Amino acid sequence: MKLLKQLLFFISFGLLVSACSVSPIKKNSIQKEKPVVIANDSLEYEIIIIDIGFTTFLNSVAKPVGFYSQFYLETRNRAWVIAWNNRVQNPSQFNPNVYENSIDYQANTDYGYDVNYKLFNYFLFAQQKYRMNLGGGFRVNRIN
Repeated sequence: MKLLKQLLFFISFGLLVSACSVSPIKKNSIQKEKPVVIANDSLEYEIIIIDIGFTTFLNSVAKPVGFYSQFYLETRNRAWVIAWNNRVQNPSQFNPNVYENSIDYQANTDYGYDVNYKLFNYFLFAQQKYRMNLGGGFRVNRIN
């Protein structure tokens, strides 16, 4: 009888443990967003953007490649880089978690269309996500 009680206890305990165990999360259920790399190999220039949501923004919200001229993108980027870098240099006034790194963007360098397009769209994305205004008359909408 004592052996039967012990056996019943271990079976009950085993069932309890298995019922309470947590099922593992499948790796496929959590999708990681890949960083966006902005690069111009001939200039040895690279920016890596790992801001969550930017890849989705770039692929679904941004105007298509070719919508803006390279001249327009360069003009906006020059102004926005200056505003951005001023904020990086003033961490007591602006959130240092948002404005972590300055951007070395030279006005007289031709970075090509792809670099300017992605940088421009990052600035649009950041202005919407962080509710900031870097200037230029763009209306800031919240990204959900």
